Amino acid sequence: MSAIPDQPPPPTAANLRETALRHLARFAATEQGLAQVLERAIMRWARKAGAQGGESDQIETQAKASRGAIAGIVADMRQLGALDDAAFARSRSLSLTRSGRSRRAVAASLTQRGIGAEVLGEALEEALGHRHDDSAHERELGAALVLARKRRLGPFRRGDEEQAEGQAPERHQRALAVFARAGFGRDVAERALALDLLEAEDRVMALKSS
Repeated sequence: MSAIPDQPPPPTAANLRETALRHLARFAATEQGLAQVLERAIMRWARKAGAQGGESDQIETQAKASRGAIAGIVADMRQLGALDDAAFARSRSLSLTRSGRSRRAVAASLTQRGIGAEVLGEALEEALGHRHDDSAHERELGAALVLARKRRLGPFRRGDEEQAEGQAPERHQRALAVFARAGFGRDVAERALALDLLEAEDRVMALKSS
């Protein structure tokens, strides 16, 4: 692949492989995520080459040639064990749940990261339990309580936030709406709001230490 005269040389397969290794040494990634990292590296080169007067047609031709190496590099990283979408999905499922994300929100986040439906389903069951198992319900309740603590809802409402008794139904509906937007079901939201502070704190700690 010839470089444009007096322009930065386009990324080669070797350059992109080094970029992949550096990235994976610092960050966990999915196959799609790594491909996007390499694509951005190529786009940075293309912008720089264009800013230095390169011909757009030639830049695009060379960028296309560089992109041709991405799939092979991703496959190599997978074979080396540096990329594992299933392991990434399991780990990310747990960390997102502990941060207060619902199972539905976790699934949406992983889908956006390029995790396929089959891998996603298996990862969620391994990390969070089968959707209908008691353990999965307990994790979902724990995640809802983490969110409640962040938003000062239910058992975590501050004493100076108490309102007149007549406003309690409205406050309750607003809290349910927060949980709904975060992907929690009504039954989980109602359970979270009904707990006393001591039990709520215990459940949060149990989730974070699991």
